Amino acid sequence: MFSERKATHITSESVDDPASLHRLADCYRYPESPSPDTGSPYVRVNFVSSIDGAATHNGKSGDLGGPGDRAVFRTLRGLADVILVGARTAVTEGYRQPQPDDVFTDLRRDHGQAPAPRFALVSRSLNIPADYAPLADAGTVVFTCASAPHDRRQALAAAGATIMACGQDTVDLKRVLEICGTNRWNRVLCEGGPSLFGSLIAADLVDELCHTTSPVLAGGDAGRIAHGPDTALRPMRPETTLTDDDGYIYTRWVRGPGR
Repeated sequence: MFSERKATHITSESVDDPASLHRLADCYRYPESPSPDTGSPYVRVNFVSSIDGAATHNGKSGDLGGPGDRAVFRTLRGLADVILVGARTAVTEGYRQPQPDDVFTDLRRDHGQAPAPRFALVSRSLNIPADYAPLADAGTVVFTCASAPHDRRQALAAAGATIMACGQDTVDLKRVLEICGTNRWNRVLCEGGPSLFGSLIAADLVDELCHTTSPVLAGGDAGRIAHGPDTALRPMRPETTLTDDDGYIYTRWVRGPGR
C-alpha cells in the first residue's frame, strides 16, 4: 500500500545556470498535443504555499518563494504559449508582460512557439487600472464577459487593451480555452489567483498542478491556493517531485484516472 517516492534534488547555486534550467524543462515538459482528456489546450496551474497551506504572506505569494521557486517559475513560463492570470492577482503581484528568455529560445523555436508567451488577464468586472502597463501591449488579451461595465470596457480599450467577451454574466473558461486553441496557444500556464484556480477546478479544466511547498509555517488568516464553489473531488496523481538546498519541495500533479 505504501511506497517511498524519492525526490530529485536541485542546488540553489545552479538555478540560473542554463543547463540546470534545461533539466527543469525536461521535468516539466508539456504533452506534444492538447489535453488528451478534454481535447482542449493543456492547462497547467502553478502555485506556492507554506507548509500549513497559506497561499500568501503580507498579501503576496512572492514572499513565500526562493531561488529554486523562481527557477521553476521561469522554466514554466519558458515552456508556455500563454500565461493566464486573474486581473486582481496580476495587478497586486506587479506582473509585467512576459519577455523572450534566451535560455529557451531554441526550445521554443523547435516547438514552433513565439519568442515569448502571450499574457491573458481574466476579469469579470474589468476593475483594472487603465495605466496598468501590459494593457497597452499587443501581446496582452483581457478575457471578460458581456455584462462587464461598459465604462470600464471603454476605459481599458482607450488604454490599448484587447478585450474579448467570453460568456454573458461570468467569464466562460471553456470558451476562453476554445479561443486559446483557435490561436494555437495549447500550452496554457495559469498563475492564479485562487478564485481563477477554483473556477478552473469547478469546470474540470485543470490538467496539472505544479505546487511549491515553502519550508515555513505562516499562521495568520491567508487563504488557500484555490477557493470557489464546492465541486466533486478531482483525482490527481504525483508525476514529479523535486527538492532543493533550501528545503523547498516541488511537486507536479497530473490528472488522475477516472477524470
